Amino acid sequence: MTKIRKNHSAAFKYKVAIAALKEDKTMAALSQEFGVHVSQIKKWKAVLKDAGPSLFAEGTSRKQKEADQNIAVLHEKIGKLTVENDFLARVLGR
Repeated sequence: MTKIRKNHSAAFKYKVAIAALKEDKTMAALSQEFGVHVSQIKKWKAVLKDAGPSLFAEGTSRKQKEADQNIAVLHEKIGKLTVENDFLARVLGR
């Protein structure tokens, strides 16, 4: 029998990790309450602890940095295509 993988939203993971950080309930109780395995709760808790300081860091987020990199690549491509277009226009005499 195969098990169906569950895809949890980021909001759900955050909610479970916050509940685990509060430590007012045992991991087993949280596991039963949210229907998630204890090891998964521990992973989400560790991720929240590790990412915590970066959530309050100044500067751009990781998604923003990726977007900026994509924009830079696209600008480079536009420049290259413009140079090629100008060259071909001169060669063909247009």
